[in-house]
Amino acid sequence: MSSTKRIVIVPPDPTWPARFRTVARQLRDALGERVSGIHHIGSTSVPGLPAKDVLDVQLTVPDLGTADDGLALLAALGLTLRPEVTADHLPPGLELPPADLAKRYTHRPGELHVHIREEGRFNQRYALLMRDFLRAVPAARDAYAEIKRQLARLHPADAEAYYAVKDPVMDLLIAGAEQWAARTNWHLPPSDA
Repeated sequence: MSSTKRIVIVPPDPTWPARFRTVARQLRDALGERVSGIHHIGSTSVPGLPAKDVLDVQLTVPDLGTADDGLALLAALGLTLRPEVTADHLPPGLELPPADLAKRYTHRPGELHVHIREEGRFNQRYALLMRDFLRAVPAARDAYAEIKRQLARLHPADAEAYYAVKDPVMDLLIAGAEQWAARTNWHLPPSDA
């Protein structure tokens, strides 16, 4: 199904880290200890990586079952819950319990995506490992950038087609990221805020 909103990949913006810090402060002030981590994730968190001009933030919570308590606080910050988004993509070849992919998702359209994931789950780790891998390995970052540019060029108004290719590319990248993590003894980073 095509969407009418165009997919536009922009050059890296040096203001993305500062924008994240502002959002992270708002989230921390609103949610306090309800969240154990606030991380800048996604393409805007990787220096030198072109991206859609939309920040991605991961909120890590101890228990996703109680995360709904904080959703009203997020609504007060202008974030809208997307109740139909309840899980992340399952990479082919993996068998995971549904809880390892479960999430809540809120957003300010065109500005901010907030992914709420449970501490210690596959999807919580995945977002941070992918970010750190792309930060550390410029060749992977640059190849991913080219894929994103070409997908946006070929499917500028079709988000479904864009993600139908982008998700399997991420599956390929995570295989390299796992090898990099083992070689470098990578561990989950502390909260960014």
